[in-house]
Amino acid sequence: MTAPKKPPITKSFGYAFEGIFTCIRRERNMKIHCAMAVLVVIAGIILKLSPVEWCICLGLFGLVMALELVNTAVESVVDLVTSEYKPLAKIAKDTAAGAVLIAAIMAAIAGLIIFVPKGLVFLGLL
Repeated sequence: MTAPKKPPITKSFGYAFEGIFTCIRRERNMKIHCAMAVLVVIAGIILKLSPVEWCICLGLFGLVMALELVNTAVESVVDLVTSEYKPLAKIAKDTAAGAVLIAAIMAAIAGLIIFVPKGLVFLGLL
């Protein structure tokens, strides 16, 4: 028996982008993450972040948004499998959401560490 043929890589990228855009359209929290990323980019340009600071911000954007995509996938699969209350389904959904929350809190703390001193200098308060 032969293995099923994989779709061309362009189709695979298309599916991935479709998943990203679907999540942005449907998930409120992903919209919030995207808005925060835009605000951070604007602030970073104004405050002239260093290359290392940009890498930290971009890595944290990627982490938070990737976890939000995984959280959405977990919630969708759980909802597909059962519509009734099940403790294990709740654990799956809650822990996936918790992963996003931890990453978002850590990203916010790192953002404060990077941006507060630069903002104070920019405003002439430091």
